[in-house]
Amino acid sequence: MSRQNYIFTSESVSEGHPDKVCDRISDAVLDAFLSEEPEARVAAETFATTNRVIIGGEVGLSDQEKLHDYMGRIEDIARACIKDIGYEQDKFHHATCEITNLLHEQSAHIAQGVNAADNKDEGAGDQGIMFGFATNETDMLMPAPIHYAHAILRRLAEVRKDGTEPTLRPDAKSQLSVRYKNGKPVGVSSIGLSTQHADAGQTSDDIRDIVEPYIREVLPEGWITPETEWWVNPTGTFVIGGPDGDAGLTGRKIIVDTYGGAAPHGGGAFSGKDPTKVDRSAAYAARYLAKNVVAAGLADRCTIQLSYAIGVSKPLSIYCETFGTSDVPPAAIEKAIDRVMNLTPRGIREHLQLNKPIYQRTAAYGHFGREPDADGGFSWEKTDLVEALLKEV
Repeated sequence: MSRQNYIFTSESVSEGHPDKVCDRISDAVLDAFLSEEPEARVAAETFATTNRVIIGGEVGLSDQEKLHDYMGRIEDIARACIKDIGYEQDKFHHATCEITNLLHEQSAHIAQGVNAADNKDEGAGDQGIMFGFATNETDMLMPAPIHYAHAILRRLAEVRKDGTEPTLRPDAKSQLSVRYKNGKPVGVSSIGLSTQHADAGQTSDDIRDIVEPYIREVLPEGWITPETEWWVNPTGTFVIGGPDGDAGLTGRKIIVDTYGGAAPHGGGAFSGKDPTKVDRSAAYAARYLAKNVVAAGLADRCTIQLSYAIGVSKPLSIYCETFGTSDVPPAAIEKAIDRVMNLTPRGIREHLQLNKPIYQRTAAYGHFGREPDADGGFSWEKTDLVEALLKEV
C-alpha cells in the first residue's frame, strides 16, 4: 500500500519567467498559423535573453504565398506577447528588444510520414511515450501541490496587471510543500515565493506583506498554521528578472506544465507544437482519459500511458495504473479506453477539436486542471466520457 502520511512539494513559475515567455511566443506563433489554416504544421522554438528573442523551427501552410505573409508577422506576434506579459524594463522591453525570425518550411521527409495519403491514415509525428494523470484530491482532479502553486501565481499576476500591486513585476516562482494525512492534503508545511519587484529598497518582509494576503486567499482555509514556514524572496533583492536575469527556452518547464512531479512524464514538451505532434495531443488525450476515469468513480487516482511510433497511426500500447484505488482491474479500464476513443493522431484531434487557435492560453499556469472554454480551449479537461466508460467496464 502506498504511503498515507507525507509531505510532497511542487513548484510553478509565472508567465514572466524566461522559459514561459518563450513558451508563450511559440504558442502565439502556433495560434496564428492555426487561425489561417486548421491543418497548419508548426514546430516553433523560442530563445530569449537580454534584449534579444530568437524564434526558429519549422512551419507549413498549403498556400505558400500566405506562408510568406505570415513569416512577416512573427516579430509583431512576439512583441505583443512580451507587452501583454508586462516587460518594459531597460534590458528587455517589448518595443526595443531585437527579434530574429529563423522559422522555415517543414521537412518534406517528416511530412511524408505525418500527412494522410489516399491509402492510409496519417501517422504520428514522432515516436514517444505520453502520460496522463488525475486524482480526486482537488475539485479539478489535479494534485494539490501543483494546483495551488499555479493558483498563487495566477492571482499575483492578476493584481499586478490590474494595478492593485504596482510594485510587482512579471518574473515569479512559487513552491508549496503540502502535508498529506491518510492520503489526503490537509495543509502546507512551507511556502516559497520569489517575485521580481520594482524597487531595490524593498525588503523580503516588504514583499511578504504584499503577497501574503493573496496566498492566504488562494489556499484552503486552515492549511496555513503557525508552524507553516514562509520563504518569500529569501535571497533579498529581485529587481533584475525575466530574460535579462536568466535566458529562456521553449519547453524547459515540462513538470510545471503537467503534474508537478506527482506523475510520470514522457519527456516531450508541448508549446509551439501543432496537434499532429503526439507529444502534445496524446498527452492531452491521456489526461482526458485519466480525468474521466476518476470522474466516473472508477478510481481515486489514475495514470494512463500511451505510446506511438513515427508514421504509425494507432498507439502501440495503452497502460492504466490505479494504485489500488479501484475495484475495476486496470486491464479492463485499458480495454474500455480503446473502445471509447479513437487514439490515432487524427482521432484525438477530432475528438478533442484540437485544430483551433487555443494554445497561447496554455503557456502559463499549467496545461491541465483548467476550466474548458466555450471556444474549445482546454477541451481535454471535459468529463464527457464518463457514461461511455461506465458502459464498457
